[in-house]
Amino acid sequence: MARVRSIVLAGMPASGKTTVARLVASRLGLKYAAGGDILREMARERGYRPEGDDWWDSDEGRRFLMERKSDPRFDLEVDRRLRELVLSGGYAVTSYAMPWLLGPEVLKVWLGASPEVRAARMSKRDGVPLEEARRVIAFRDAENAELYRRLYGYELAPDARVFHLIINTDTIPPESVAELIAIYAAAFWAPSRGETF
Repeated sequence: MARVRSIVLAGMPASGKTTVARLVASRLGLKYAAGGDILREMARERGYRPEGDDWWDSDEGRRFLMERKSDPRFDLEVDRRLRELVLSGGYAVTSYAMPWLLGPEVLKVWLGASPEVRAARMSKRDGVPLEEARRVIAFRDAENAELYRRLYGYELAPDARVFHLIINTDTIPPESVAELIAIYAAAFWAPSRGETF
């Protein structure tokens, strides 16, 4: 099976997906894309103003997420567009759904982190109290899990049957995580005689 030179990174909110994906893209000469960016475009089309990294956690962002929850076409369209990009090659993409919607020809990485570490990162990143960040993390974890269970019937979690590489980012800086992924990608994309996957 021919491997596609794209990487999909998944993980729960504030696990480091965006930061690491951008670093990986830069290191490997890939373009960066995110499901959230496409979802923001769709939000703009509906009159929302999705500005800033913390927009998803604002009142307006949560209203849009509730609208999205009531209409599966939002996520199905995001996933359709992202799938096309990934399969065209040359992308580092962050996505909750892509690892389950693509075959093993695309390198799939799960970035894990504990809820406490993710809350601390969100608190620092967004300038919100730690307790509020904990609440937002719990809310988004539950909403995302329910959404993808309903849309596709899978559990949003690290799964060795789906992911090629699973990295706990609790104590590893993003640059080191990106370096690990780049090393793995070089081996993943290297031609191998008689390879069956």
